[in-house]
Amino acid sequence: MPVAEDRNMEATLNLRVDPVLKAEFTSAVEAEDRPAAEVLRGLMRNYVEESRRRRFAAEARRQSQLIAASKDEAEVMRWIQDVSLTKSRTAKGRTTKGLK
Repeated sequence: MPVAEDRNMEATLNLRVDPVLKAEFTSAVEAEDRPAAEVLRGLMRNYVEESRRRRFAAEARRQSQLIAASKDEAEVMRWIQDVSLTKSRTAKGRTTKGLK
């Protein structure tokens, strides 16, 4: 019988911080009556989301520059059509390969 995966498992992250920063952070979370771990998890989630947005924006810029540099309108139209088909397939729940 397969063992069910425990989705509530957590990992520990040990890090070194400046003692003054730690004291100020501890005071700040205590003043808001929030657990430090909860605040740090929120900060980490926000950082990960912002990182995804930055990567997405960088890829969008890269693709826009490729299109702008193309002298072949037919090639650009094929690329747009391919992107549209990819979005259509993804919306229907099918997996697709990422664009290069």
